[in-house]
Amino acid sequence: MLTAAMMFSAEGAVRRAWSGWMLLFLATLTLAPSAACTNTPAVLTELSEVRHLASEMRVAFTKASDASNRAVMADTDDASAAAATESGEHAARLQTALEQVEPHLRSLGYTDEIASLERVKVKLAEYRRLDAEVLPLATENTNLKAQRLSFGEGQQAADAFVSALDSAAAAVPPGESEWQASNAVKAVLGIQVVQARHIAEADNASMDRMEQQMASRERTAREALGRLRLARSSSAPDALDAATAALDRFMVVNRDIVQLSRRNTNVRSLALSLGRKRVVVAECEDELNKLDEALARHSFDATR
Repeated sequence: MLTAAMMFSAEGAVRRAWSGWMLLFLATLTLAPSAACTNTPAVLTELSEVRHLASEMRVAFTKASDASNRAVMADTDDASAAAATESGEHAARLQTALEQVEPHLRSLGYTDEIASLERVKVKLAEYRRLDAEVLPLATENTNLKAQRLSFGEGQQAADAFVSALDSAAAAVPPGESEWQASNAVKAVLGIQVVQARHIAEADNASMDRMEQQMASRERTAREALGRLRLARSSSAPDALDAATAALDRFMVVNRDIVQLSRRNTNVRSLALSLGRKRVVVAECEDELNKLDEALARHSFDATR
């Protein structure tokens, strides 16, 4: 038989349980509109758009970076200029998407992603500064132009010198003339060897030493021509004038080569691309991937 105290205690327990269930029910009703609100069609549409823009940023950056690298590695002015133009077009698309994505993030209230976007902006700004230095150097192509000049006009002038010297040596008495002609030829060939090293060199001090070596070899060649002139036969054709003219032409071309080589635009653009820029590209890609992954998590939560 239940006593009054026992009945009162049981009734209190029922009331407390009912109150707990009512509070839980009311809390559910309160939260339900909020949860539904986060997954409205408008929000889902905006989330889809911001994900599309983030993906577009990542793709545009990859294409811009790839085209910039091709501009550096191109072996003709036209190819380098075309790649640089392509890089600029992709960079412009990247900038447009970057400007459009931030308002969406603020509208959605994604504070973490806004902070991530700020980190993307910082890295992209550094990338743009480096690329603004790399691309003009790459398209100037002074090292490639120096190389083409060395293999083209420079080689033609050297060949003309050797040919004229062979004729001049035949017009003087044998003996010392052969030795002097050989010295002159070796001097010019030595300049050509130093040319190749100069074109590839990045250090100014090293280039200074190479230019001194070229000047020394030029003096050797001209001294040999002078001795051959003293020994020439007055009745023989004066091929030494042709040899001297060819040497003069060769040295004019050599000075042009040195001037182009000193600009070192290909060497400098490649050094920048393989140095700091390569690091910044990796950092940009990492930040863009993080932003994309964070937005993908929101998309998953919204569709659960």
